[in-house]
Amino acid sequence: MKKTLAFLFLVAFCSAFSVVNYYPIDGYEKTGIKRLKRLELIKTGEIVEKTALPAGAMKSYYEIKLNLLPRAADSAAALMTIDEDFQKEINSLFRGLDKSYSLTVLDISDVNNIRYAERNEKAGYQPGSVGKLAVLNGLFTQLARIYPDSFEKRTELLKNKSVKAGVWGLTDEHTIPIYNIEKNTLVKRQVIASDVFSLYEWADHMLSVSNNGAASIVWREVLLMAAFKEKYPNLTQEEADAYFKETPKKELTDLGNDVVNLPLRDLGITADEWRLGSFFTRGANTFVGDKGGSIGSPLGLMKFLVQLEQGKVVDEQSSLEMKRLMYMTDRRIRYAQSPALKEAAVYFKSGSLYKCDRSKGEACEKYMGNVTNFMNSVAIVEHPNNCTYMVVLMTNVLRKNSASDHMYLAGSIDKIIRN
Repeated sequence: MKKTLAFLFLVAFCSAFSVVNYYPIDGYEKTGIKRLKRLELIKTGEIVEKTALPAGAMKSYYEIKLNLLPRAADSAAALMTIDEDFQKEINSLFRGLDKSYSLTVLDISDVNNIRYAERNEKAGYQPGSVGKLAVLNGLFTQLARIYPDSFEKRTELLKNKSVKAGVWGLTDEHTIPIYNIEKNTLVKRQVIASDVFSLYEWADHMLSVSNNGAASIVWREVLLMAAFKEKYPNLTQEEADAYFKETPKKELTDLGNDVVNLPLRDLGITADEWRLGSFFTRGANTFVGDKGGSIGSPLGLMKFLVQLEQGKVVDEQSSLEMKRLMYMTDRRIRYAQSPALKEAAVYFKSGSLYKCDRSKGEACEKYMGNVTNFMNSVAIVEHPNNCTYMVVLMTNVLRKNSASDHMYLAGSIDKIIRN
């Protein structure tokens, strides 16, 4: 009987992320991210694409700025004070929607008249791909410790140090773009163990196409930076392999957990507001175990966005570079797909995680989990007319693909703020 039940209880568990692209199009020379060179050629017309780049994707490297530098002395809590009129307008958008909809929104169009609203802001959700922002924060935290006096050396390391995927990059169904500049060819395929990319390119794969393998590889390198400190830039593949082979798994697990979570605590984000407990691929679990579980909340993620715009995530230069890595330069999805945002620059991370139970014959499809069905959107929106705001939207609506609701809410929130 137990075997029969085990056979009938089929659980589909999938971390699902759609393909988008990030970083300013003119960033190839500074980063060495090859796909940006292809986007440059598309922008100039040398490569013809059927789908035109969104108008809001055309910002240059130097046009991207931090919006809350004039309020850098303020705490995140001081800026996240509810504006009663704004709150009433935001509340009106959720009538008839599932009670799981949770949100924080901060209008920073006028930095001297900031408006904030929230809904179920402390509710905890599986963060999915949004958690990769914590890995990004961990990366820049360790870079600052290796080169405390030179941001240029940090970006040189990102551009010039290449690392191999190994089993850490396995397995993930999502593909990565591999552009050959000499042959002008683009191939999209899954990460394989022999892949070698620079730290910048792995970070870009982690964010631009939300590749789980790339996220585990970047996280691995953050762990190695913490372990080897100033020796990391010259660390060889053989030395790294020996370290993971000889170091007890518990020690690796503890250090791996610390390097992504302690930087969040330094920002005043509590463990209940945002934490990561496991790597993004099974291959990584060969060496590093799970610890503490993963959770995210609109409150914790908004604290991160506020301090990013204040230049307080690591430091001002690091905050700005992280924001560039979040900049969308290609097809938009979910919240960012709203027609209302077409002309706007959008700095974005989306993630979903769903789980299905088909043991009772109930249909269950992609992004429509009947056990859990998380969908999260984190966005900074900058319109050409200086209307600027930040949104964190997190949902767990069972049996429904919430992508369209996220998109419609984006338009409604945008209308309230712009009016």
